[in-house]
Amino acid sequence: MKEERSVGAVVFNGSDFLLLRYGYGHWDYVKGNIEPGEVKEETLMRELREETGILDGKIIPGFLEKIEYFYTRDGVKTHKEVVFLLLKVDTKDVKLSFEHTDYKWLSYSNALKQLTFDNAKEILKKAKAFLK
Repeated sequence: MKEERSVGAVVFNGSDFLLLRYGYGHWDYVKGNIEPGEVKEETLMRELREETGILDGKIIPGFLEKIEYFYTRDGVKTHKEVVFLLLKVDTKDVKLSFEHTDYKWLSYSNALKQLTFDNAKEILKKAKAFLK
């Protein structure tokens, strides 16, 4: 079985959260696979830049959540582990990558409704509680 490790972020600006619509149609966070030689913070800042064009992200210390799941693509079963950090940005200008079809800045309650997967909703709930 294939193993993947990724880093994602709950990106926020003020009271709004950034969600991305992926090519498969689901709404989720900025995230991507850790490349050889990278630490999670480097991966996160690279993915933020590549997926949104945002350069000014600031990681909020103390927040780290992890999810694990399995998926199958092209007949290959993969175990994926994703760690999530909390990232504050000072802009709402987004330049989407080819990986995404849309983005939205949403209030907490609307972001909770928009997210596709339950584990992503749980991450948002934990991020909101951490920010209080």
